[in-house]
Amino acid sequence: MLQTSIKLRHFFSNGMKLKKNKRGNRLKVRWFQIQLFRWFKLNNRQFLWRKRNCTKYQSIIAEVLLQRTNAETVSRFYPRFIRKYPSWKALALAKKKDLQAFLKPIGLWRRKATAIKKLSIEMAKRNGRFPKRREEIEKIPAVGQYIANAVLMFCHGQPQPLLDVNMARVLERFFGPRKLADIRYDPYLQDLSHKILPKENAKEFNWAILDFASLICKARKPLCLKCLLKTKCRYFNKEKRVVK
Repeated sequence: MLQTSIKLRHFFSNGMKLKKNKRGNRLKVRWFQIQLFRWFKLNNRQFLWRKRNCTKYQSIIAEVLLQRTNAETVSRFYPRFIRKYPSWKALALAKKKDLQAFLKPIGLWRRKATAIKKLSIEMAKRNGRFPKRREEIEKIPAVGQYIANAVLMFCHGQPQPLLDVNMARVLERFFGPRKLADIRYDPYLQDLSHKILPKENAKEFNWAILDFASLICKARKPLCLKCLLKTKCRYFNKEKRVVK
């Protein structure tokens, strides 16, 4: 069950700025939010980086690891990583070859080890404090749009979408296809991912979409017949790609 108290009225009353003549879209977004929230209360995955006592360092490191592998793999590896490298300083002091060897079992050893090492050195210099402005955050080595959003949300409490290929898949199937191949630069998905995000409980809503993408709206063989969104889902109703 959820570890945080979520008020349903806050979950979907997020002040979305949709045009007045798009009332149908606005109602569809609210319905999407409510259904996902209800599903998440019963089906959310319990990961260590989602616990209330998780530090900012632990939250960001989890997101860094999750960028290149799946949550189940990270969940098995994450406790050992945190024990071995409990802080930015400990990670900065690690030898690159040792970090590579440590990350190799989950397939994140060369490029990812280099990126993590650069990030940890910079964060150790900053005493673990990220800047508050996106422009400054993205100047930090190994920080792109996704990690910048994670920093703004987990470290500074700003609602931000954790838009990756999994969230993009759910949004595309339900609302409509993207315009560009790269989700980082696609104006439709970028705009939509912000519009559907509640001002409160943004973390839980992001997790709800990501869990839903992993358990129901899978990349291959989505469980459409078990999906609580299927009555309003464009993918299910128009493309007819139903998988039992």
